[in-house]
Amino acid sequence: MQFSILANVKRIIIWYGLALAILVFLLKFLEYRYIVRDLSLEFYLGVIAILFTTVGIWLGLKLTRKKVITISVPASSPNTIFQLDEQILQQKGISKREYEVLELMAKGHSNQEIADKLFVSLNTIKTHTSNLFIKLEAKRRTQAIERAKQLRLLP
Repeated sequence: MQFSILANVKRIIIWYGLALAILVFLLKFLEYRYIVRDLSLEFYLGVIAILFTTVGIWLGLKLTRKKVITISVPASSPNTIFQLDEQILQQKGISKREYEVLELMAKGHSNQEIADKLFVSLNTIKTHTSNLFIKLEAKRRTQAIERAKQLRLLP
């Protein structure tokens, strides 16, 4: 995606340069043909400055515009209520306390926040977390949460 943005920027810059070259040529042509003595150098510089300013503002707005990305997520039916699959919990050997830690991890809590909510030490939470990683075959919290969702342990 970044490559296509750079390609677009390069293309815009090239067109911008060509347009300015044509404008300078046109101004020089008009200067020699029609109004050699009527207009001063300041007028030409003013016209070029206004053109540069206009194109610069347009380019700045175009490049800094926020892009809207729409992601469609298949919605589960609203009547479906999540039910924990106790059998998978037993197969994986996940204890009730480890499951509580997993739920709080899924809600985005840090280890310290989980320890405070469950009234246990930080080391206990770290132990539960590492046990969950082993049981869910994950290396990171996000992988553990995704794996738990795949196994229908989390909604």
